[in-house]
Amino acid sequence: MCLYGPEYERRKQKPFVPPDVTLSQLRRAVPKHLFQKSTLKGMLYVTQDVLLAFIAYELAQLIEPFSDALIKNHGIIGTITKWFLWSSYWFLQSVILAGWWCLGHEAGHGNISSIGWVNDTVGFILHTFLFTPYFSLRFSHSMHHKSTASVERDETHVPRTRSDYGLPDVNVVHAIDYNDIFEETPLYTLGRLIVTQLGGMQLYFLTNISGSPRYGSGANHFLPSSPLFRPSQRNQVIISDLGLIIMGIAFYIWIGKIGIYAFGKMYFIPYLLSNHWVVMLTYLQHSDPTIPVYRRGQWSFVRGALSTIDRPLLGDMGRLLLHNVTHDHISHHLFPNIPFYNQPKVTDCIKVVLKEHYNYDSTNSFRALYRSFTECIFIEDEGDIVFYKNNQGQASRVLAQSVK
Repeated sequence: MCLYGPEYERRKQKPFVPPDVTLSQLRRAVPKHLFQKSTLKGMLYVTQDVLLAFIAYELAQLIEPFSDALIKNHGIIGTITKWFLWSSYWFLQSVILAGWWCLGHEAGHGNISSIGWVNDTVGFILHTFLFTPYFSLRFSHSMHHKSTASVERDETHVPRTRSDYGLPDVNVVHAIDYNDIFEETPLYTLGRLIVTQLGGMQLYFLTNISGSPRYGSGANHFLPSSPLFRPSQRNQVIISDLGLIIMGIAFYIWIGKIGIYAFGKMYFIPYLLSNHWVVMLTYLQHSDPTIPVYRRGQWSFVRGALSTIDRPLLGDMGRLLLHNVTHDHISHHLFPNIPFYNQPKVTDCIKVVLKEHYNYDSTNSFRALYRSFTECIFIEDEGDIVFYKNNQGQASRVLAQSVK
């Protein structure tokens, strides 16, 4: 039985030739009406997500009294039912809140409305509720889109190199050198993965971990003086921070009314799990053993955008509640100003032009997550087109001879 999707296996077996398709060719394939934005349609999606979260919250308040009555009459059956219902709520609400984050991200691209203040108001409220600094992330994310998959200039998911790990040169390295640095137990790897999934987003905001090393150790998304931002952007960074402070105060008052235990079950656990979904989907969009990253000599905007990958995370549920963010990420990178609800049609259009350069992976997303986490370790210090290598210094894909 094949562990991975057939698309992944085909890419792995086929030497890589960089795409030469141009942005104008791709743009001509996309009908102009797909670029049009509807404030009404965008706000209907926002309203849908807010209502879903409210309904889930209200239903969750019925779990305890219903379960207590069931436990009183049926014992263990009631206990099992109680934790099944809570687990269901945590899962559903976490996906809904991750959808809020995705809509805030779309607002940052100006895709909720053609009116700028509507986008910023919606994005600010949704992201602040999830303790995400809206304006700060909007600024850094914009730079990410301008330099995707560029080793020198990308803002997120920047690969670490052989020299970053202190590994010997590829011509003299031995297997023991890799083992000394990377060897760890599967349980420890799983633990690192869990910590990354639950806390990776806030760590990125605080320390710029996985971001560009060119900013140094002082980069974060909360300091207006951070090297991530231009002086003209600092006032809006302060507004993001003030929003988070006000939200923190509101949550403190809320905890005082309902108690820390209820707060944990109703908000904090879904919030942590929503972080997991966001970290997972962004990581998988940009990290795959068969997808290259580029240095200056070979990078272009289109090549960078095509170094992302579409995945069917959570199937139809993910398409609906995560607003096509994983199913149609390539088209989003090529045309980030097209509304999310039109991206599926854009994907259909560009696939005709891209052919084998369209990257899709039907591998189970959790299996793909573990695969990328354990195989996308580092890249070589040299080479204008490079692939991730695993903890044994082996790459899953090679360049075609005509490219070398």
